[in-house]
Amino acid sequence: MEKRELTCIGCPMGCQITVTLDGGAVKSVEGNTCMKGDQYARAEVTRPVRTVTSSVPVTGGTIGQVSVKTAGEIPKDKIFDVMDALRTVRAEAPVSIGSVIAADICGTGVDIVATKNVERKAQ
Repeated sequence: MEKRELTCIGCPMGCQITVTLDGGAVKSVEGNTCMKGDQYARAEVTRPVRTVTSSVPVTGGTIGQVSVKTAGEIPKDKIFDVMDALRTVRAEAPVSIGSVIAADICGTGVDIVATKNVERKAQ
């Protein structure tokens, strides 16, 4: 049996959680004070995911970059692939919050979306 110690990020409590695994399967979760902790711990030890935030250059905008994020969570092991792919992405002004900047990034099924409005620069 393997034990993994985690600090939960499911809510502001930051519980110290112990997950017991047997052959990769979760046998028990202890230390959480809410169900979010149980769900977070099970997912973190079996299939960890993250939201990625970054920025990309904007062509023709009033500012030179727009902040972006994944529209959902991606597998943790894809973070560096996504960041490498974002180095080649450019947005064209105007950009609206929620606009898809890159669809299905790295085959994850998750889009990269803008988190800021960027107006077109006056000519």
